[in-house]
Amino acid sequence: MNKLKGLSVILPTLNEEENLKELIPKIVEILENIEITNYELIVVDDSSEDQTEELIKKMHNENRNIKFYARKNERSLPISILDGINQSIYEHVMWLDADGSMNADSIKKLLEKLNENTENVIIGSRFVEGGGYKGIEEVGTTSFFSAMYNVSKSNDSVLATILSKIFNNILFVLTPTNVKDLTSGFIVGKKEYFDSSVFLKSSYGDYFVYLVNSLHSKNIVIQEVGYLCEMRIHGESKTGSSIVQLIKRGLPYILAAVRCRMGNNENLL
Repeated sequence: MNKLKGLSVILPTLNEEENLKELIPKIVEILENIEITNYELIVVDDSSEDQTEELIKKMHNENRNIKFYARKNERSLPISILDGINQSIYEHVMWLDADGSMNADSIKKLLEKLNENTENVIIGSRFVEGGGYKGIEEVGTTSFFSAMYNVSKSNDSVLATILSKIFNNILFVLTPTNVKDLTSGFIVGKKEYFDSSVFLKSSYGDYFVYLVNSLHSKNIVIQEVGYLCEMRIHGESKTGSSIVQLIKRGLPYILAAVRCRMGNNENLL
């Protein structure tokens, strides 16, 4: 694999020290195995209360491609991603959750697809062939109830997992694109494709709905690659666990989808 001139991987973080200890070495190994030598890993930290900063600075001393960027303003997932994009030095950027749910092998799958045509945007999807939501041990064989039982034994929320699937079904119907995983947050493409306005007016993961619609409106080819979303090993989910928290998180997604459906994306961002 040598078509990519360089890749910036952005990891927005909030108290993910333990997960980063495992995730970052695996990402580095995958990138080097597929011969991407021009890369950087940017940990954009949203004022973590653990030892994330110390960990990444130690990693940086061993590998200068691993970088730390500390945010000082109000905590925000979309602005953390935008800050990472603005700090990046390579033409292509990828970002993903730092909780280990998107593993290094999944990164490899997305990059292999991107390498077929580096003008495209690739999204990691739980809802296309080869993909699966949290709790599934093997795609096509683990039942829904078994998957939810597995989630209940982890640090993830069963309710959040169920509502994520329901919300995605609603978003798919409402939006004018054909993307099935509209809450993915796992994507790679040219950074020039990603408009800052998408992130600036979003509250949380709703940025991804606007982002996909923005790409679609510019006729950029979007391809989904299935990946198996893994359960969180360390720490707590930032999405919320109560029904009230989850509905509050979910409503901006619906509003974003409605706006995109109405064709007012550019005016309302």
